[in-house]
Amino acid sequence: MTDTQTTQRVKRTDAASRSPEFRLAMGALSGLRQELFQDAFAYRPLAPRATDGPVTRRLPGRIRRAAAWTPHAIVAGGALMVLLTGVTASSSVYGPAAVLVGAIPATVVLMTLVRPVLAFWASLASTPFVSLIGGAWDGDWPWPPASFAAHLAVLTVVAARTRPRTALWMWLMTGAFGLFGEVFVGPESFSNTFPMMFVSAMVLLVVALAQVRREAEREVAVQQSVTAVERDRRTLLEERTTIARELHDVVAHHMSVVAIQAEAAPYRVENPPPELEQAFVTIRENAVAALTELRRVLGVVRAEDYEAPDAPQPTLADLDGLLRNVRDAGLEVDLAITGAVRELPQGVELSAYRIIQEALSNALRHAPGAPAKVEVSYVLGGLGLRIVNGPARGLVKPSQGAGHGITGMRERVAMLNGEMTAGSTEDGGYEIAAFLPVAKDETA
Repeated sequence: MTDTQTTQRVKRTDAASRSPEFRLAMGALSGLRQELFQDAFAYRPLAPRATDGPVTRRLPGRIRRAAAWTPHAIVAGGALMVLLTGVTASSSVYGPAAVLVGAIPATVVLMTLVRPVLAFWASLASTPFVSLIGGAWDGDWPWPPASFAAHLAVLTVVAARTRPRTALWMWLMTGAFGLFGEVFVGPESFSNTFPMMFVSAMVLLVVALAQVRREAEREVAVQQSVTAVERDRRTLLEERTTIARELHDVVAHHMSVVAIQAEAAPYRVENPPPELEQAFVTIRENAVAALTELRRVLGVVRAEDYEAPDAPQPTLADLDGLLRNVRDAGLEVDLAITGAVRELPQGVELSAYRIIQEALSNALRHAPGAPAKVEVSYVLGGLGLRIVNGPARGLVKPSQGAGHGITGMRERVAMLNGEMTAGSTEDGGYEIAAFLPVAKDETA
């Protein structure tokens, strides 16, 4: 074993044998070193405030842009108050010295806008000089009035711009500074260290609670966004699975017809050549294999509680029965069919039927008592659908529903490369319009 490996093993053994209290203390000291020493000269200008809040977004444009600089204005106003306090509080200092007594703490307050941690250290370092210049030896040691106000402002701003743990370290360092100045440097007179510690503790506690609440709200907002995205994704997958189940019957029907026709075709021709018989056998085998794979895929997407329908999937020929059912449920609905009615591919007819069914169900839930109208247009390039209902009326309250209907409609339209729009009407109702393209050679 080499010396390096032996040293590493000894270090790991020592780290494992240390108590949790020791590791906690070392972690705390490491945080102190990182937050108050290594980041002391970090340049972090205060960013403008967001103007998308519930109040600021209602302000006029120029006022809203100015509101983004509200934190900067508050800090500048605090620096001005500190300057006036320093100039007017000292009765024994006049002229440039009086200006310095207020200007030095005010500059420290302004420093929090660009270098917050350095402003804290500058506040502690400048306090003795301000005391000496202003002659604050009687009841104002170690913080004269201007430095007292400035240090509170610095603690507040820096705590708001950092983490609660940094605020705790600053509060402890402030207490150590005051204790040192009271015991070893200051005169034998009243000290304002206790008032500073008490007031700063209250201020930092409020700031920390506000930060914790803001962080919690941010995390809740993030979780809500993630949940909404996951819910939309799950809804999308559920709708696609439902569409796949329904289309299974349509595709399976066609594949079964292909297999039966391929098996029966050789018997309809007298003395068919062997090549033709082999071709029909291959067609039948491929159709049966495709049907088997289709059923296997359906088994993957089928839910445990899914039951295959006994009847074939509906088409537009069953539209009268659908309208009769919704009329029995209390919905006044009219049907208008335009164009040359023709038989369309079963997938198109199934999607059209489901879109109309879901739109009428939404009208029943969200607009009880309102009349509805269904328009089916057979045009040259496909099928047009329009379902519109009026606003809710009567005493029945609208139901919120699950919110999956529009998603399912869009998925069906997108599957057929169609187009769809959905939105409110001018009278407070709702309108859904869709176009399902059908090529000329796809018409059944």
